[in-house]
Amino acid sequence: MHPGRQLAVLGFIFVVLYLLVFFAGGASGSFTDRLHPKLGLDLVGGTQATYIASVQGGQVPSKESMEQARDIIDQRVNALGVSEAEVVIQGDRNIVVSLAGKADDQLKDLSQAAQMRFRLVIGATGDVSTVALNPPTATPSAAASGSAKPSTSAKPSTGASAPAVSSSASTGGQGGGEVVKAPTPTPTPSASASASAPAAPPASADEKALLAEVQKKVGTAAWAAASKLTAPVDLSTDPTAGKPYAPFAKLSGDEVNVLTPQMQMYVPTIGCTQLDARPNGAIDAVGKQVVACYNGGKILMDQAKVVGDDISKASPQLDQQNGQWVVSLDFKSEGSTKWAALTRQAFEATSDAPCYTAATAMYGSIEHCAVAVVLDKSVISAPQIQGVLTGTSQITGQFNASSSKELADQLNFGALPVTFSSGPAQTVSATLGTQQLQAGLIAAAIGMGLVAIYAFFYYRLLGSVIFLSLLLSGLLTFGALVFLGRTVGFTLTLAGIAGFIVSLGVAADSFVIYFERLKDEIHEGRSPRSAVPRAWARARRTIISANTITILAAVVLYIVSVGAVQGFAFALGVATVLDLVVVFLFRHPIMTMFASTKAFLSPRVSGLGRVLRRAPTDVKEA
Repeated sequence: MHPGRQLAVLGFIFVVLYLLVFFAGGASGSFTDRLHPKLGLDLVGGTQATYIASVQGGQVPSKESMEQARDIIDQRVNALGVSEAEVVIQGDRNIVVSLAGKADDQLKDLSQAAQMRFRLVIGATGDVSTVALNPPTATPSAAASGSAKPSTSAKPSTGASAPAVSSSASTGGQGGGEVVKAPTPTPTPSASASASAPAAPPASADEKALLAEVQKKVGTAAWAAASKLTAPVDLSTDPTAGKPYAPFAKLSGDEVNVLTPQMQMYVPTIGCTQLDARPNGAIDAVGKQVVACYNGGKILMDQAKVVGDDISKASPQLDQQNGQWVVSLDFKSEGSTKWAALTRQAFEATSDAPCYTAATAMYGSIEHCAVAVVLDKSVISAPQIQGVLTGTSQITGQFNASSSKELADQLNFGALPVTFSSGPAQTVSATLGTQQLQAGLIAAAIGMGLVAIYAFFYYRLLGSVIFLSLLLSGLLTFGALVFLGRTVGFTLTLAGIAGFIVSLGVAADSFVIYFERLKDEIHEGRSPRSAVPRAWARARRTIISANTITILAAVVLYIVSVGAVQGFAFALGVATVLDLVVVFLFRHPIMTMFASTKAFLSPRVSGLGRVLRRAPTDVKEA
């Protein structure tokens, strides 16, 4: 063999790994800062957030719903990386999520319901300029996009252009996509033909009681006036027309939520601030018409004909034509049929249809009706439909790599079975964890020292091979730890440190197997130089088998466990794989080089001792 080549390969691996550590994966700060691993909640503290489940009517959510919600939130956390987050259920309605370090940005959107709905817009007030929804033409063209930020918590602002939905496979007519702003808010009286259908009655006694309180709060006269409305009140021609409805401006979001969609839409003193303050899940009902704000105006939307469950896969993609991030939607078979039917309804609507009148109020001059893309309480897009879309569609807007992945993950991991409101958030101290880390490192150093003393005492020169191998394995593991923490979010906790320490024991076992096999070869009468390759050939299979079993155990444990145990399994698996690298690229080559030295042939220096002194006698007797 050529030990120099193998050692050169190991050196190349070290150089590449530490170049990645210092210069790749978003490395920043000083060289010392770049060597800091990502530490867990028990070592550096972090953030702990509580989410409180709420069900319509104030009912306690079922255990099954809470467990399903915990699983979905856990999946969303894991999508951020191997972060060893703790996601636990506390009590009847609380889910507590803990992440190491400053994790406010990561935690803020975990409890979003991710309920996506596609609804035909059948009524509109105010200026809600938008772009059109176009099927692809024969020649490539950039997908239309705008400046509305696709955030579930963002409030729409007047005058912002909306993102668009486009399709990669469609049939139907071709459309324009002209952006036209409506000069003044326009009422939609003809929308009542479709929009006046009564909404479902309150679902619980609590809602009925709240509705009675609302009637009392606004007064008999204002309630009677609002109940008679069949179209939005136009304040552009008569600013005093809203005075009879002034008491509605004092309602809270919860109080507005118990009103019918028509009353929310038509009463001019119910504004976007109140609509945005409605509780989570306020417009999730599939079979109801709903009202939401979009770019400063209110829009009335029909029943949801396509929902998030009709999407088979959502994925973030970088549009090669315009360099913008989009979220690509692939529909299930039945969902594709529903999507085609909805876009056909919007595309083929006649000029007397409510959706056509609503689109006129939104755009001023239109070609076709609009379909709103609703995520939870926010309308993230309301484009005109320029064709019957049947294939993969895209949501485009002012996405970046992070926000597009966040939306895609929410859709992929499903909607939460219950809605959540954010509870208290607190910072967790790492004082105890720091003390435990120091004690653990001291214990590990003492253990390593005892191993080194025993190795040098029992194996002498071979003990240096053990020491150097463990040192190289530790450096490889540390570099991998830093790089993985920066790129995939691996977080080092006390459990992970335990996994690395256990892997050192596995590595030490492989030395014992190899060296004892070497002694057996020499005892059988072979010279040390010839015994080294024969001992390696026979010990190699045992070493590989033992390490493979450890790796498989780590993989199984990682799959079936959560939290700290999962971190232990990940650390054990990574360290064992790297130990195999050191075994093949350092231990065997260095032993081959030692076998050619005079020291290796000396019983006092090599550590083979009695075996070397006894070997000549054994040969003569044979």
